[in-house]
Amino acid sequence: MNARLDLDELIGWQSLLTEDEKTIHRNVKRFVRSRCMPRIVEDFENHTFPKELIGELADLGLLGANLEGYGCAGISSVGYGLACQELEACDSGLRSFISVQTSLAMYAIHAFGSEEQKNNYLPRMAAGKCIGCFGLTEPNAGSNPGQMTTRAVKDGDSWVLSGEKMWITNAQIADVAVVWAQTSAESKDVTGFILDKGMQGFKATDIPHKLSLRASYTGGLSMMDVRVPDKNRLPNVHGMRGPLSCLTSARYGVAFGVLGAARACLETAVEYARERKQLGGPIARKQLVQVKLADMANEITKGSLLAVHYGRLKDEGKLLPAQVSLLKRNNCKIALDAARAARNILGANGITGEHHVMRHAMNLESTFTYEGTDDVHALVIGEALTGERAY
Repeated sequence: MNARLDLDELIGWQSLLTEDEKTIHRNVKRFVRSRCMPRIVEDFENHTFPKELIGELADLGLLGANLEGYGCAGISSVGYGLACQELEACDSGLRSFISVQTSLAMYAIHAFGSEEQKNNYLPRMAAGKCIGCFGLTEPNAGSNPGQMTTRAVKDGDSWVLSGEKMWITNAQIADVAVVWAQTSAESKDVTGFILDKGMQGFKATDIPHKLSLRASYTGGLSMMDVRVPDKNRLPNVHGMRGPLSCLTSARYGVAFGVLGAARACLETAVEYARERKQLGGPIARKQLVQVKLADMANEITKGSLLAVHYGRLKDEGKLLPAQVSLLKRNNCKIALDAARAARNILGANGITGEHHVMRHAMNLESTFTYEGTDDVHALVIGEALTGERAY
């Protein structure tokens, strides 16, 4: 038998990554294989998130990883992307926890908060002692967050918030929530507020019967006349630029992360094809199987190279929102197609938990939709190309 290449060798990471990035990649991969993979099937089946590992994730520097100061590691965007990739090679729910904590809740406070807010929340969040969530999406305002109905009304030195948020990762375990609300019905001005767990009228709710991202806390936020001190208002941004810039930040981690799930599906399919014997030999010798594997490897490699390139642009402050849309749309499709192709190669065995492929496929159906649907990102790219808005 000829010598084999693994996917990392096929991609050719070595000349593209710094030594720090290689170390992050290696350390997170080791952690995922030893601490996360042995329990993930049970967590997924039982609809539980491995809260016991949050402290270890913090010790690895993954909470607020690509933010500077306030106890954050300050690693490169590519290093953060590689960490997301290894986490998602285990499960999208694990990466979603990191994404929401880092790129949404912590990023919002880091980018738009006061110094008092940053010093109060960020060190504890980086240490895993304070869990955050991000309240933007509403039951009737998904792809168009400007339609939000959550309201904040000024009352003395406080604001009174009322409304509902839906599809909120970490909602049930969050100690703090960054919630976006309209502060003027006429101008539709949008402002961010930091809500602490235990505020009167503020509660998290469950979303039952999920068939995707089962190893992740996903819930709703309910606010009924919640009184929030003005000192909890994010002072340095107004309008939709605030939440949309947070989403732009988060989408990069999602786009890099899903390639981990794709890679895991490819690796599973390769090993299965080498062992499964049908029609006179291992199915790895069959041309149709090799074409499927080659197509998966082609797309994952291209997506990986694009993610590194865009990560470098991100750190230089040159990454455009349309480029983030392109990366997210491209890589989420690659990952979902890879999971479906791997399931095909594994046949009936592909639906079992022990092979992980169907679990990835179910999770990736969600990544295809959240942080902007495939269709919406297509329209963002179309607008960038034509100068004409179709939404």
